[in-house]
Amino acid sequence: MEAEAAKYIGAGLATLGMIGAGIGVGTIFSGFLQGALRNPSAASGQFTNLVLGFALTEALGILAFVLGLLILFS
Repeated sequence: MEAEAAKYIGAGLATLGMIGAGIGVGTIFSGFLQGALRNPSAASGQFTNLVLGFALTEALGILAFVLGLLILFS
């Protein structure tokens, strides 16, 4: 296997974390909506947890993308 092909494979595998981030964001919002529909008065108290979970999950997705780009172009 050539080094160039290995670099492309490594970059592709590194960006698989973006798929996990997408699944994680969907799970976070799904859980919030299910809880908010069951108990609407508690939804405002959980909004901070929702935003924090969303931000951390998206940060990991962006990190996976950046690592993929670093592997590809270095």
